[in-house]
Amino acid sequence: MKSLGRHPDKALSALQVKQIKAPGRYADGNGLYLVVDLSGAKRWLLRTVVQGRRRDIGLGGVAITSLAEARDTAQIYRKVAREGGDPLTTRREARRVVPTFKVAAETVHAEHEVSWKNPKHAKQWINTLTQYAYPAIGEYRVDAVSTPDVLRVLSPIWLVKPETARRVRQRIGTVMDWAKAAGFRSGDNPIDGVGRGLPKQTDADKHHEAVPYAEVGTFVHSLQRSNAGPVTKLAFEFLILTVSRTSEVLQAKWHEIDLNAELWTLPAERMKAKREHRVPMAGRCLEILGAARALSPDADFVFPNASGDGPLSNMVFLAILKRMKLKATAHGFRSAFRDWAAEETSFPREVAEMALAHTITNKVEAAYRRGDLLEKRRDMLREWANYIEAGDQGSEI
Repeated sequence: MKSLGRHPDKALSALQVKQIKAPGRYADGNGLYLVVDLSGAKRWLLRTVVQGRRRDIGLGGVAITSLAEARDTAQIYRKVAREGGDPLTTRREARRVVPTFKVAAETVHAEHEVSWKNPKHAKQWINTLTQYAYPAIGEYRVDAVSTPDVLRVLSPIWLVKPETARRVRQRIGTVMDWAKAAGFRSGDNPIDGVGRGLPKQTDADKHHEAVPYAEVGTFVHSLQRSNAGPVTKLAFEFLILTVSRTSEVLQAKWHEIDLNAELWTLPAERMKAKREHRVPMAGRCLEILGAARALSPDADFVFPNASGDGPLSNMVFLAILKRMKLKATAHGFRSAFRDWAAEETSFPREVAEMALAHTITNKVEAAYRRGDLLEKRRDMLREWANYIEAGDQGSEI
């Protein structure tokens, strides 16, 4: 039977807590209990009503939580419960410590490292942040990192090491995106406005000026809505999707195209490396080819000039970029693809290099590389096409 006497209030003492050995539950009062397990371990338990239901909430072991601390915590939790809240939610929020940029970066790196098949890239990813970002913002909480902070990271290397600086900027952005998704920060990504505080990189600073890979989708959708000629727009998009060189696309002829195999085979004499190169084509490429054939059904060139008896001018893509007021080159889209492959996918480096038809400089590797990784490249280019299609369709460049 339940006792009809007064409910206990601070019934236990610190000495009793230490001396009690027998397994059982010992009331201190106001729902707080000392629980002694069969093993002899002792812990605190709060029994209270949370949102209409009885709940038992553990408050920790006696070894780390004193009687006085258990009473204080129990009082806080009972107050939360009386006001309609959930003490467990309160505890989780209290334990949720906002990480520093360094901790967040290492967390992101660890989460992605499993999917990165290239150990060298995985190491480079964290090393660039360790070298360039940590000294300036490594100990900042991720919710406190601001655009001026990122500017301090990038300014010393923006003109001296432009490619490295762009990669650092992208990687800081990835960490900040993770922090927002994890609930550690709100608002815009601090890298979004940092470009306005950085000087323009001149032609001497980089080989081919490129649209950042994250903006390629926006560019393609802007290209599709532009007033450029229909054949020119199709050719430019085809170049981006196949990551080919300008001359390779403009000189393409229909006899090189196998629509059934979804394959474009470029002869050795038209390739920089003087080797035949097979290009697997994603679904959007086939749509482009269908539209190009409909525009010029009798032409030998896939993307012919206005008269139909020759290819488009090799300056046509540069003209589009100038009209769209972009400081970039058509060749720069190959750089954008290479950055995307390294930063956003787990495809091995050699697959991306093969997609770009780069020469294997290592003679030993070249001697053993007999295949052209066609199906892996097909998967990669399909993902590239999907990434572009998913780009911001409502924005203009």
